[in-house]
Amino acid sequence: MKLKIGFVSLGCPKNQLDTEVMLAHLVKAGYEITPEESEADIVIINTCAFIESAKKESIDNILDIAWLKENAGLKGIIVTGCLAERYRDEILNEFSEVDCVLGVGSIHEIVKAVEDVSKNKRISMYGDKNTVTLGGDRIVTTGDSYAYLKISEGCNNRCTYCAIPNIRGKFRSRPMDDIIKEAKELCDIGIKELIVIGQDTTAYGIDLYKKYELPTLLSRLAGETEVKWLRVLYCYPDKITPELINEFKTNDKLLKYIDLPIQHINDRILKKMNRRGNGETIKNAIKALREVEGMVIRSTAIVGFPSETEEEFSELCSFIREVKFDHFGAFAYSREENTPAYDFECQIDEKIKEKREEIIMREQSYVDEELSKEKIGKSILCLVDGYDKLEKTYTARAYTDAPEIDDLVFFKSKNKHVVGDFVNLIIEEIDDHNIYAKEVI
Repeated sequence: MKLKIGFVSLGCPKNQLDTEVMLAHLVKAGYEITPEESEADIVIINTCAFIESAKKESIDNILDIAWLKENAGLKGIIVTGCLAERYRDEILNEFSEVDCVLGVGSIHEIVKAVEDVSKNKRISMYGDKNTVTLGGDRIVTTGDSYAYLKISEGCNNRCTYCAIPNIRGKFRSRPMDDIIKEAKELCDIGIKELIVIGQDTTAYGIDLYKKYELPTLLSRLAGETEVKWLRVLYCYPDKITPELINEFKTNDKLLKYIDLPIQHINDRILKKMNRRGNGETIKNAIKALREVEGMVIRSTAIVGFPSETEEEFSELCSFIREVKFDHFGAFAYSREENTPAYDFECQIDEKIKEKREEIIMREQSYVDEELSKEKIGKSILCLVDGYDKLEKTYTARAYTDAPEIDDLVFFKSKNKHVVGDFVNLIIEEIDDHNIYAKEVI
C-alpha cells in the first residue's frame, strides 16, 4: 500500500503553483494525498522566506509538523520551497526531525525524495534553479473558478532589499506556446479565470524574444482559449508600455485590474532600493493606466527603508492620499541577510517602522472609506468562488478583486449557483473590505 502524503503550502501563488506540480508528480506515482497532516505518513512543507515574518511562519510550521513526528506516528518530513533553497543544509542541521530538504530547482524530484525518506534516508537535493523545467502537469488546488498561470520564474531586477533573485535565480520566460497549451488545459477542466503571475510579469519575453511580450501573450490567451477572465499580477511601473495599455483598452477578456507595486515615491529612496525609474516613472504609469476606463490599481509600498526620513515618509503618505489606490498594502522594511540593504547605514528602529506602517495604512483607510461610498448601489458582475452551507451564503468576487488579497462579495440567493458561475449583483453594504450584495433578478 502506497504511503499517504500531506502538504503544507505557504507563501505566494507562485509557490502554490509549485505545490500543484509536486502533487501531480506524486499522484501519478500512485501516492494518496490527504488534507489532514495527522493522517499522513509523510508531510511536505513548501515554505516561504521572502521576509522575516514569512520565515517565522515557515519555521513555526516545521515545528508543528515535527510534533506529529514525535507524538503521532508521522514517518517523515520534507521541507521544500524558498526557505529550503535559501538556507539549504542549515535546515537539516537545525531540525533533527526533518528528513529531506528539496531546493526550488528539484521540485520535479519530489517522488524520489518521498521514496528515499520512506527508506529512512536523510537527504538534500539542490538542482539548478536556473534550468529547472517550468510548468508541467499540475493538480489545481484553488477550486473550480480560478487558477494561477505562471509565465516566468526568477528575477533580474535586483532590488537592494530583496532576496528573491538569490532564491529563485535569474529571470526566465516560459515559451508562449507552452503557456497557451497549459491555459487551454485549464479552461478544458472548467476554470473561468486565469491569473497571470511571475516575479515580474511585465518583463515577460525579454529573454526569449528580445522584447516585452506580455501584451502579445495576453492577446493570444484571449483569442486562443475559452477563458472568460484574465487577470495580471506583479507588474512593474517602468514597463507599463503603450502596447500594454492598448491591450487593457481593447482586450475584452483582460480585466481592468493591475497589481503595480511602487514600494516608494521618493526619488532618493527609490534609487537606494535600486528600483527602475523614479517617482515620475510611477506617476506616468498610473496616469496612463487611469486612461483605461474602469481600471483598478492595487499597489504596495515599503516603509522604514534604511535612512528614510520623516519628510520622505510624509511624501509617500501624501502620495497615497492623492493617488487613491483601489487596494493598497504597506510593509515595514525587513532586513534580509545577503541583500545589499542589509549593510546600509541608518537602519530604522523597529518601533518607528511599525508606527510608520500604522500611519500610512490609516491614511489608506480614509481612501478605502471614500471609495466604498461610491460603490454602494452599483451593479457588478461577479464570479462565484464558494458557498457556506451553514450560513446559506455565496462568496464571490468582482473584476475589481483578486482572490486571497482583495475584497470578497457575500450574497444570498433563491437560485442555485455553483462555483464558477457568473452573477449580476447590486452592492448594498461594505464593511471592513467585505461587500454585501443582492442578486439582480
